[in-house]
Amino acid sequence: MEVKTFNPYTNKQLGSYKIQDIDEVKRIISGLNSKQSQWKINMDERIGRLKESRKNFEKNMNDLAILMSSEMGKPITQSIAEVKKTLLLFDYYIENGKNFLSNEYVKTEASKSYIRFDPLGTVLIIMPWNFPLWQVARAAIPALLAGNTVILKHASIVSGTSLKIQELFNLEEFKSVITTGEIADDAIKYVDGVSFTGSTAAGSKIAAEAAKNIKKFVMELGGSDPYIVIDDSNIEEAVKNSVVGRLQNNGQSCIASKRFIIKDNIYDKFSKMMYEEFQKVRVGDQLSSDTYVGPLSSSAQTRIINDQINQLKSYGKILTTGENNGNIIRPMIVNLDREYNEEVFGPVAMLMNFRTIDEAIKKANDTPYGLGSSIWGNTDEAEKMVPFIDAGTVSINKIVASDPRLPFGGTKKSGIGRELSRYGILEFTNIKTVWVN
Repeated sequence: MEVKTFNPYTNKQLGSYKIQDIDEVKRIISGLNSKQSQWKINMDERIGRLKESRKNFEKNMNDLAILMSSEMGKPITQSIAEVKKTLLLFDYYIENGKNFLSNEYVKTEASKSYIRFDPLGTVLIIMPWNFPLWQVARAAIPALLAGNTVILKHASIVSGTSLKIQELFNLEEFKSVITTGEIADDAIKYVDGVSFTGSTAAGSKIAAEAAKNIKKFVMELGGSDPYIVIDDSNIEEAVKNSVVGRLQNNGQSCIASKRFIIKDNIYDKFSKMMYEEFQKVRVGDQLSSDTYVGPLSSSAQTRIINDQINQLKSYGKILTTGENNGNIIRPMIVNLDREYNEEVFGPVAMLMNFRTIDEAIKKANDTPYGLGSSIWGNTDEAEKMVPFIDAGTVSINKIVASDPRLPFGGTKKSGIGRELSRYGILEFTNIKTVWVN
């Protein structure tokens, strides 16, 4: 069996890759287990090796960005930005990792008592196509630095990128496999932890398999993030950022703003201004430097979004910015007459209004997801809403974005556990208590 990759703009085949069976995957895991016993010993050596990996990613930035964009449709400027953000992630953990993992001493009746953070072993990371480097890096880099070895099962449509990432890490302790989701699920019993980013449905299945085998797991799942505008104090900035918040990565982001909840007295103004900004967006070939919205990742993804657009016709008025063609879905706005809480993984913004802050909070939380939320308006009034918003991140007068220095993850069906920051690196460690008399 083989996996084939295609450019979603031209539909031209890019590559063909043999699928590795469970026996091959098990052999790779066994090799990683053997390497891990030595890898975990010396923190300074791990830091030095990761510094070399970082150099490889920086040196090959443009080639990697072109490959990423070619396989999954992300505009090339955004792929380059993704590689640059990954370099900052390397820098952050290289600089802070030793401090994050140092023993934590606690005063007790013992002559000495402390907490140490030991690696779990080999971690399986199962990653999506939408941020094909960043999602991998934010799971792999802290896990490796903590002393774990890592095996990557990437989305099949970015198989070339997956192998390129392995090449650039250039570590015997990091391996990429080209295999199926079913085989990856079967491999869970042979590893010591699982990190997954993707759909809630797939995450539920992976979590069940991990739980059955008593394996630690971290999940970053779907989102239907609210973008709440409570007044017109910075409406121009709110409109400008709504374009980035909704259309980044062709609208294919878990933390993209998807439901725009606007104060009733400025709703019409906001909707009109947002539509005008959407009309200005350059749509086309993802490898063109002036493209802001490229094709969706695949024909399968395009079919899903088109089906949702047809559903939305009965939920409100749709404002399009042009005709769709192939895997290109042009940015559009839906002025909702009633709630639609399904996640739309494409460049479709859904607008609704509210009268009171309590109503805004209720609408924001009226979803099974709880990944991120942004609030625009008077800072003091916005901050009062924070305790009542069900989300892992609340950004005020800023779009939701992950940052290496801050923990990232969701509540409800948006996930379990945290990535990034000190909290993220500790997820795949054994938090070990030591008591000395």
